[in-house]
Amino acid sequence: MRSDGYGLFVKDMAKMIRFYRDVLGFEIKEDENTDNVYLLKDGTVFLLYGKDSFEKLSSRRYEYLKEINAHSEMALYVDTYDEVDIQYKNAIQHGATSY
Repeated sequence: MRSDGYGLFVKDMAKMIRFYRDVLGFEIKEDENTDNVYLLKDGTVFLLYGKDSFEKLSSRRYEYLKEINAHSEMALYVDTYDEVDIQYKNAIQHGATSY
């Protein structure tokens, strides 16, 4: 068994598409006006689901976790430690938030 994909709910699909495509270099075939996006990076599929459209599709309401230590992480490979800093600064300059 192996992991082939990872999905995220998003509130602003166009903004997320621009970030993953233009900043992180993901391959995205859909345009910014879509409800669901399949991103491809190094053989792994990442899925972005528009939260509102997913709720309509599934006839359920989804809440983000509150007051619970819950988070998700994504690991992206770079060749050097210096590139970690470069990519981090690039992501922050393009709207990522550092915690």
